[in-house]
Amino acid sequence: MRSTHDVSGYHIQADDGEIGHVEDFIVDDETWAIRYLIVGTRNWWPGKRSWFHRKWIKRVSWSERKVLVNLSRETIKQSPEYTEESLPTRDMRSDCINITIGRDIGIDELAAKEH
Repeated sequence: MRSTHDVSGYHIQADDGEIGHVEDFIVDDETWAIRYLIVGTRNWWPGKRSWFHRKWIKRVSWSERKVLVNLSRETIKQSPEYTEESLPTRDMRSDCINITIGRDIGIDELAAKEH
């Protein structure tokens, strides 16, 4: 088991190249499960912080300090921007899922798959 602190700063490896690094996590305040990763993409798109669901993680390479994901760089670029001022709303979460899945799926359907 590893701490989220250990993974913070790890590079994000998309299917088609590196895209940023892990900045933070969004955690379910009832179950304490990690729901989303917040990704700093400032080296590619100045100032943008993207976020996506944890289910898109393929694996974590502890030796390379990378999180490998099943998403393209463009998909991550098109994902909703995360800001400190506004926590993700239900609509934002649905938008994030729709963009990353590339098809019309709702948050309730994804939540049902998690249980």
